[in-house]
Amino acid sequence: MTKFTHLHVHTQYSILDGASNISKLIAKAKELGMDSIAITDHGNMFGVKEFYDEAKKQEIKPILGIETYVARINRFQQKEKIDRSGDHLIILAKNFTGYKNLIKLSSFAYTEGFYYKPRIDKELLEKYHEGLIVSSACLGGEIPQLIMKNRIDDASKTIEWFKNLFGEDYYLELMLHKSDIPGKDKEIYDNQIIVNKTLIELSKKHNVKLIATNDCHFINAEDAEAHDRLICLNTGQDLDDPSRMRYTKQEYLKSPEQMAEIFSDVPEAISNTQEIVEKIEPYELDHKPIMPDFPLPEGFDNEDDYLEFLTYEGAKEKYSEITEEIKERIDFELSTIKRMGFPGYFLIVWDFIRAARELGVIVGPGRGSAAGSVVAYCTKITQIDPLKYDLLFERFLNPDRISMPDIDIDFDDDGREKILKWVVDKYGYNRVSHIITFGTMAAKMAIRDVARVQKLPLSESDKLAKLVPDTPKITLKKAYKEVPELDKARNSDNEEIASTLKYAEELEGSIRHTGIHACGIIIGRDDLIEHIPMCTVKDSELLVTQYDGRFVEPVGMLKMDFLGLKTLSIIKDTIENIKLSKGVDVDIDNISLDDKPTFELYSSGNTTGTFQFESPGMKKHLRNLKPNKFEDLIAMNALYRPGPMENIPSFINRKHGKEKINYDLPEMEEYLNDTYGITVYQEQVMLLSRKLAGFTRGQADSLRKAMGKKKKKMMD
Repeated sequence: MTKFTHLHVHTQYSILDGASNISKLIAKAKELGMDSIAITDHGNMFGVKEFYDEAKKQEIKPILGIETYVARINRFQQKEKIDRSGDHLIILAKNFTGYKNLIKLSSFAYTEGFYYKPRIDKELLEKYHEGLIVSSACLGGEIPQLIMKNRIDDASKTIEWFKNLFGEDYYLELMLHKSDIPGKDKEIYDNQIIVNKTLIELSKKHNVKLIATNDCHFINAEDAEAHDRLICLNTGQDLDDPSRMRYTKQEYLKSPEQMAEIFSDVPEAISNTQEIVEKIEPYELDHKPIMPDFPLPEGFDNEDDYLEFLTYEGAKEKYSEITEEIKERIDFELSTIKRMGFPGYFLIVWDFIRAARELGVIVGPGRGSAAGSVVAYCTKITQIDPLKYDLLFERFLNPDRISMPDIDIDFDDDGREKILKWVVDKYGYNRVSHIITFGTMAAKMAIRDVARVQKLPLSESDKLAKLVPDTPKITLKKAYKEVPELDKARNSDNEEIASTLKYAEELEGSIRHTGIHACGIIIGRDDLIEHIPMCTVKDSELLVTQYDGRFVEPVGMLKMDFLGLKTLSIIKDTIENIKLSKGVDVDIDNISLDDKPTFELYSSGNTTGTFQFESPGMKKHLRNLKPNKFEDLIAMNALYRPGPMENIPSFINRKHGKEKINYDLPEMEEYLNDTYGITVYQEQVMLLSRKLAGFTRGQADSLRKAMGKKKKKMMD
């Protein structure tokens, strides 16, 4: 059996150029009998962590790399037409040192070299060459470009430059995309013949080895037509434009046997790919949390002691008396936080929330699982007493397993920008970043996009797109089952309509553009490019990670959610208006929670503009419930969602004595009394599992997660 590895491969993260879904790509490589495969997207590492994880999952060796752009003068030059892209170069990480250098090269390409495309230069290659394997790339590479201009002496000098820097880790790359289609496709093949002939000669002259690649941009041969339309979207050209950019339709994941046949005259170019595979050392990308160092005030030697000090100082203020129960809870939480190595995390959050309040920013009282922490309450990270409301710390940090804490912090809209600037000023521009997001081609968008490049009349494309239901995450396959008219259209006698739907379905889910996460922020211990690839995005003044939110924490990054909340902006404006009109200072964190006129407003359903209480359905239930205590509102907020909503009538009837309250066991009353015998909160499940089944805190949290995700096997 022929042994061969594809070392020049583009995925969907070569945005609007590569069409390969990572999971399907790796599965296809395995199906073809390959035990390794590379990722080399254009100028970025967007897909590297996903590719690495998926390759490990499918038990195939991942080779991490990029196809970078090398500026022809230097990365800072931004004047001439030739500076707009640069020469292509394949760079692969041989080991962890190489991976770290790949991160730096990819990051600097954005932060220092971006001009139309992210570009590096030879100075950066000299500085960060250790642990890297390099090959000469496609016809867009420097050496093929020189050969096509008949500058063979310059090509020789360039080969010597790379050979002197990378030694035996530098290879010359052969491609051959035979195409019988006239036009540009044929030109590519003709140029490859010329370039390959010269590369083989130069290989012998300079004693540099050859490798065969296929510049893979899609998975199967039959995907070529869909890929052709993707390229039209990329370039803004119509499918029937004779002058548009074209590929040869040969850029698919060919089998080792196909590649061996194509390069039968240079078999060493096939076997040398295995030499590269053998050079790739195993290394891990996942890393334990890399916590930023918190600057300690005088008199404190470590973060543990300072957090304990702040917690007990706050406890004196929050509780009139620190009872044994309170002390036991605080000590349990502190010991868990210390054992997991997260005191610094709490101190960082405490610090910027304190700063926000000093800057006049309205800070939310706390949301999510962090509200279960007494330490967070005592340090004023949250304003909700977890002891009063039976909120559990182990929902936030499970003592049985280490996982990153997650505190969502709400600020008023303007205040969010203020506090982000404060964080950047404190920790440094290179240590704070946004998190990238990737927008994908949804069903309606895919139809409109394909219709546009195929010149389907706008009236027809609109009609097709509007047939797709507005259901979240709807796919064309699901839409065909739900909408007979759409299903009929895909088998239409009108070839334009049928092909629009065919290729829309094939391109659906393709990555279309980048963006930034609405609230996720990374704060690093040192410059972030020491750990994770960074980039720049048009609408962000901060740096942006190249890995999306799924992968930043596994590689050790500290992620925090800074949310800008319109409701808090309204509250801020209201407080200011009250002061101006009434001369009264309102402390929003200390308003009465048993104000009778307020409950009358809720009981009448007069809640327009009140966050999570303004929908018609909620107003109807409030009028029936007639809440007279704060706990009623908490319960309604929890019940008013799919699933629990069916318990609302019983909840209301039990409150008003119209339905008997039953407890399966008398012991359950302690935790279900406030909700009239109905299990409303996850905390109730956790507390009951501890009381009735003797679960530990950690086991109770695992049960909660299993129930939330409907994992029956885990529950059993």
